[in-house]
Amino acid sequence: MQRILSSQLPAQVGSTVRLAGWVHRRRLLKSVAFLVLRDGGGLAQVVVAAPAVRAQVEALTEETVVEVVGTVVANPAAPAGVEVVDPAVRPLGPPAVPPPFDLYRPVLTAGLSTQLDHAPIALRHPVRSAALRISAAAVSGFRGTLDGQGFVEVHTPKVVASSTESGANVFALDWFGRPAYLAQSPQFYKQLMVGVFERVYEVGPVFRAEPHDTARHLAQYTSLDVELGFVADHRDVMAVLRDTLAGMVATVADRADGALATLGVTVPEVPAEIPAVHFTDALKIAGAPADEPDLAPAHERALGEWALREHGSDFLFVTGYPMAKRPFYTHPDPARPAYSNGFDLLFRGVELVTGGQRLHRHADYLAALAARGEPAEPYAGYVDAFRHGMPPHGGFAIGLERFVARLTGAANVREVTAFPRDLHRLTP
Repeated sequence: MQRILSSQLPAQVGSTVRLAGWVHRRRLLKSVAFLVLRDGGGLAQVVVAAPAVRAQVEALTEETVVEVVGTVVANPAAPAGVEVVDPAVRPLGPPAVPPPFDLYRPVLTAGLSTQLDHAPIALRHPVRSAALRISAAAVSGFRGTLDGQGFVEVHTPKVVASSTESGANVFALDWFGRPAYLAQSPQFYKQLMVGVFERVYEVGPVFRAEPHDTARHLAQYTSLDVELGFVADHRDVMAVLRDTLAGMVATVADRADGALATLGVTVPEVPAEIPAVHFTDALKIAGAPADEPDLAPAHERALGEWALREHGSDFLFVTGYPMAKRPFYTHPDPARPAYSNGFDLLFRGVELVTGGQRLHRHADYLAALAARGEPAEPYAGYVDAFRHGMPPHGGFAIGLERFVARLTGAANVREVTAFPRDLHRLTP
């Protein structure tokens, strides 16, 4: 008899089926016992009446892996309206050591630090695993949307020879006796691949050795990177980002509806045109000084509230950040050279995406580096490619964990990360 998942039970009423999974919970009543089985499809309720089988169930511990063969019957009070009766129960391994916290409770009562210490077990809880299902669906939507627009997925090095991509700290390592670094971003490589495919994207880890100890920062996170050629300016990039977000949200709603229900989450609507404000206007809206060079978290929250109040939107573009706060490869605004053709996208008052138009002429790169007092030689492998013809281009990067945290309302990005790496945590 072929094994089925608990999610398939409603279509099997009246049939004998075989399930296998973990003992999620046992409820031992006087006249009957209930075994709640957890598998990759969800939860199944098994009704145990026979004395011999009840004795077996009483001897089990939570999280023991078992097989159940029984008959599916309708019961509106059971999960998904069905349950399994007259079961035969067979352990598929030794009795499990009970976990350090109860996984059958609606929410984990252990603190986040304890959950992370025992991540392989904590992630079995339906609330924790639901966030990871949403994450998987978001990546599927990201890939599917861009594939449909002619983008090509690429895979770039995560170990690099120099730490020149940005001013952030990097993780150094030994590479066969030579110094090397974990990549902070695929930025340079995805730009170079525009010269190959015109439109590219990547899903991969990035590493930031920044000493942030906040609820929104990780030292390793998953970056969803996009770069596209033959753009008029940054607004073409923003249009692709809007469509990408809409595709991600729609796929989450379609493929992770059960996970959304578990978390009590409704996906946001992505407007046909996401509202946008220039950086100078954003400062006024947020009540920040006119000479402020960047937006602080409090400013972002104020802007998020404004976007929701004035436009009914959970999303807001802030364009035209000062060139002084943007990387050297950022294209300036031709009409206001002190400001950039760059943008951030705020999602519910938190920066989610950074992007913009890039320089594409070799001479402009040399001038930009010189203006910042940086030598061109460390960037030679990157900058030299622009001597061979590159189109006007731009791109963006979405932090996956931050996206899922904002979508689900998680207070800490670690709640939606399987095995987070940060200032303090390198295990498990």
